[in-house]
Order: sequence, then structure tokens, then C-alpha cells
Amino acid sequence: MASLLLAVLWGFSVFAGWGLEAFCPIEKRDGGCFARLGVVAAVSSLFAMVAGCCTAAAWLAPSVRREVARFRVAIGVAIAAWVAAEGTLFIGGMLIQ
Repeated sequence: MASLLLAVLWGFSVFAGWGLEAFCPIEKRDGGCFARLGVVAAVSSLFAMVAGCCTAAAWLAPSVRREVARFRVAIGVAIAAWVAAEGTLFIGGMLIQ
């Protein structure tokens, strides 16, 4: 459940304009801010892809899902990667302002 919530938060931040509203205020909106936020989102998406793959592996691969230790590792890595994706987006957004 946590992975799903973190994925939704990241998705809204990148694709629904939440990041744009947070890090490119209306008075500072220019092409440069959009471009810089795009770079930050691209870097953040690398972590999000790892997180998505680990989440999918944890829930869909029978060999991982059936063994509690493997499942915990996969979900733990997925949550850590979602936190890294969100953190990259937040810190990068703060730096581009």
C-alpha cells in the first residue's frame, strides 16, 4: 500500500503539475524554470523506475511473493527508491528556484 501511495504522490508531482506549482511560481514561470524542472523530473524518474520494477517483482513474481524474506527485501528496496525519487524531486525543485 505504501508503494502505491508513494507512486501516486510522485506521479501527481511530475505529471499533474504539482511540482510546477510548488517550484515554479507564477511570477517566475519562464522556459528556463520548465526546462530545469524537466531535468529534475527525468533524474527522479530513474529512481521511480527502479521502485516500480521492485514493487511489481514483489507482488507479481511467485518466487518473491511466497518467500517472506525476499518479499520484504523487494518491498524495502521499492520504498527506499520511492523515497529517493520524491527526495530528488523535492531537493532538485528547491535548487532550481
